[in-house]
Amino acid sequence: MATLATPVRKRGHEDRQAPAVRAVRATPFTYGTLLIVAAILTTPLVFVGSIALSSDATVNNGAFTIIPREFHWDNFSRVFGTELPVGTFLLNSVLISLFSVVGQVLSSGLVGYAFARLRAPGKNTMFLVVIATMMIPTQITMIPQFILFRDLGWVNTFLPLIVPNFFSNAFNVFLVRQFVSRLPSELDEAAMMDGLGFFGVYRRIMFPMLRPVLIAIGIFTLTHTWGDFMGPLIYLNDESKMPLALGVQYITATSQAGQAPPWNLVMVGSILLALPMILVYYLGQKYLYEMDISGGSAGVK
Repeated sequence: MATLATPVRKRGHEDRQAPAVRAVRATPFTYGTLLIVAAILTTPLVFVGSIALSSDATVNNGAFTIIPREFHWDNFSRVFGTELPVGTFLLNSVLISLFSVVGQVLSSGLVGYAFARLRAPGKNTMFLVVIATMMIPTQITMIPQFILFRDLGWVNTFLPLIVPNFFSNAFNVFLVRQFVSRLPSELDEAAMMDGLGFFGVYRRIMFPMLRPVLIAIGIFTLTHTWGDFMGPLIYLNDESKMPLALGVQYITATSQAGQAPPWNLVMVGSILLALPMILVYYLGQKYLYEMDISGGSAGVK
């Protein structure tokens, strides 16, 4: 009678199973700790809202409270009626941020895809050089950049704040390159057999698949440029060209000598500065979670 021999499987790397993740059971102590931490983290935000809703008398007396006792919603309209063009500040921030996002998304996608797919001598060395630029402090390049933009006649324009974003940066290139390197190269080869070139493959095949990482890059860029204070402070001189991040600081200087700054209007400007970023993160957080640079599977779902 023939017997079926069970093949002996060798213990290899493929047979190792990842340890199971044990679920942590929540207890009342866990919820209590989370509530305390959440209260500590949200207290500054509540305090900002309380000051923004305060009256001018409360500001002059400095009688602020963490929990709002006054609700002067007209402060959100009064801030646009000051001697400073707050509406222009807001529009400038929108223009600078949107153009910067477009530049970073377009350039980072192309450069990262080129580093991941193109074959060229010295490509890896060049990529290491690009990554090494992340270790250069911004303060070192600040003066040479200013001299360059001054010689180009770009000072007091939006160009120094927008144009560099069309040349990407090392971090965004790294994100795209890692994402693309995890995608199957057979997709590119099949598209090239159909007659598509490098840009055709990127535009028709790769660009839609890179949506999670490109949206994440857009969110990172928008967050940086929307709240950028140092760049506009260096390159912009005219009040009509300043973004909101710089304009909020100017609101504190509108008071007379010896008089307290209008902190309620300053906090309204701070809320206008923070609220769009909270909304953008809320709408785009799912793409941040899908941006799995270790597996790269989000683009082929």
